[in-house]
Amino acid sequence: MIVSESIEDFYKTHPGAKLASGDSLAGTFQQGHFNIFSRKFCNRYNAYSRRDYYKISLIIGKGKLLYGDTKIDINQNALVFFNRNVPYSWETSSEKQSGYFCLFNDDFLNGMNRTKNFMDSPISKNDTIPVYFINEQQEKYLLDIYQKMAAEMESNYVFKYDLVKNYVNLIIHEAVKMQSSQTTDNHVNGSSRIASCFSELMERQFPIDSPEHKLQLRTAKDYAQRLSIHINHLNRALKEVTGKTTTEHITERLIQESKILLKKSNWSIAEIAYCLGFEYPEYFNNLFKKQTGITPNSFRK
Repeated sequence: MIVSESIEDFYKTHPGAKLASGDSLAGTFQQGHFNIFSRKFCNRYNAYSRRDYYKISLIIGKGKLLYGDTKIDINQNALVFFNRNVPYSWETSSEKQSGYFCLFNDDFLNGMNRTKNFMDSPISKNDTIPVYFINEQQEKYLLDIYQKMAAEMESNYVFKYDLVKNYVNLIIHEAVKMQSSQTTDNHVNGSSRIASCFSELMERQFPIDSPEHKLQLRTAKDYAQRLSIHINHLNRALKEVTGKTTTEHITERLIQESKILLKKSNWSIAEIAYCLGFEYPEYFNNLFKKQTGITPNSFRK
């Protein structure tokens, strides 16, 4: 796979290279820079260095990848993520090279919804081996996504960059699924599953959109009962996976929601306290000040 320190350098060193489905560079747009290329020009050694762009490659061919201080033999088709902060080099070992790679910068990432799946993906981590070997079915699925991205970059659709971001998210989700399937430790899986169920259960209570909307689950005991597990089991699982207790997670989410309501709504402090499950406004005031250092009223002002 060939990519230089910048897009401009790529074209200087490879004057015959073109976009995956066109001749002109995609310009920098309001939400960051994105582009997609064919790998058919990937036929030589690529020096070891850092890059200006993040990169996701669908590698159809064989080669050797040096990523950070790890050497990886790419002996079958693979989906590979490159964090721009980690130096890498690539050397082909088979004549036939095809597939695609896409490049994007921090501004493009900042415009995406950074869900937990995104944060768990190799594109956002420096300490993860970024190679996912794929089977024939996965190859077909990913090729289809890349071809759709290439087609969109050639289109005049006004919202094509929003659509491209969705395609990038699909690729990231596919990697996260493959990553999850490689995890075999039952204890870790069990704790992760509990943590995931807890997080989903908590988020289903938000956002609060009416003063009459009161949280149904307010304490660690409430969540444990709803999940049909002992409160100690829930605490252990969350502590293992996240390093935080159930009460710490609940408190953080309550403060997060309270800040939104204080900024965006005209509800009284008492109404906000009621919505968040506090029996008395004073209890809410005390917790908010303990967590933020100021009172809810001062925060609102």
